[in-house]
Amino acid sequence: MPLSPHRVAVIAPSPVSMFNLAIPEMLFGKVETDGGPGYEVLVCAAEPGPVPTSGGLDLHVRHGLEAVREADTVIVAGTGEPYDPEPRIVAAVREAAAAGKRIAALCTGAFQLAEAGLLHGRRATTYWAHAEEMRRRYPQVDLRGDVLYVQDGPYVTSSGYAAGIDLCLHLVRTDYGAAVANEVARRALVAPVRPGGQTQFAHTPLPPERGAVCADTRGWAMRNLDKPLTLTDLARHAGVSVRTLTRRFHAESGVSPLQWLLHQRVERARELLETTALPMDQVARACGLGTADSLRAHVVRGTGLTPSAYRSQFSRLPAAVARPDSRAA
Repeated sequence: MPLSPHRVAVIAPSPVSMFNLAIPEMLFGKVETDGGPGYEVLVCAAEPGPVPTSGGLDLHVRHGLEAVREADTVIVAGTGEPYDPEPRIVAAVREAAAAGKRIAALCTGAFQLAEAGLLHGRRATTYWAHAEEMRRRYPQVDLRGDVLYVQDGPYVTSSGYAAGIDLCLHLVRTDYGAAVANEVARRALVAPVRPGGQTQFAHTPLPPERGAVCADTRGWAMRNLDKPLTLTDLARHAGVSVRTLTRRFHAESGVSPLQWLLHQRVERARELLETTALPMDQVARACGLGTADSLRAHVVRGTGLTPSAYRSQFSRLPAAVARPDSRAA
């Protein structure tokens, strides 16, 4: 845990998306550690003062790009449209990259990073409606159009709109662990951390939920992940037939009940690997995956890492406490 807040500079291009600009403050502002804020967020612009927004309003931005030099992480907001990169912003992110800072882009903010040459030969994404424009302008970028967000080295990019929430929660998880990120998501009333296409992982993200008819059953299942739940168990809790549950569940979640359940089990396993020193067989039972061998198979499929390697890389416990369990190495 850092002794002082992690400093984040959010760059507002013109005309900036107000939604993009609100996401970092909304989420990072809910992180607390050791009784204090986990992040300090400053919004800055190439020209301090009024900055036009894509909604037709002007926002007064007090800080210039000097805020980038003091930041640990730099986030470039988008406009919702492809745009000609602002030379001063391009220079600022290029300088930040040379200084080894983590740099992220929301939506079409990725155009600024591509113009700076940071994404050449790297995986990246942007708002799907402008993916072809980015491919045309920057053919050197390995553009992924089917992910929520993707990280390649120190550079993180997201697709449009709500995917910026997923990117910021991913950053919180990277900095403070799964438990803190999930608590931030709960406090902000948004979906928990969703995997999105990070370089070292190969997740398929869940679609956003589109209804609440099965919400009680989903909540009940989350509280009982350690039990061997079946379709019949879920349907019985919902008070409907298996066929009706499957149809309603798919309509709301975009996946089958068992696909959703497996995703939640793997997410619980990741959280336990990060935040506890439980042996692998206990982790497997606690998240409903049964055995250490089953845990290994699903974690490798979901993250590209064995459970012990994942724990070694992402554990928030002291090294002496979070020793890898050789039974799942």
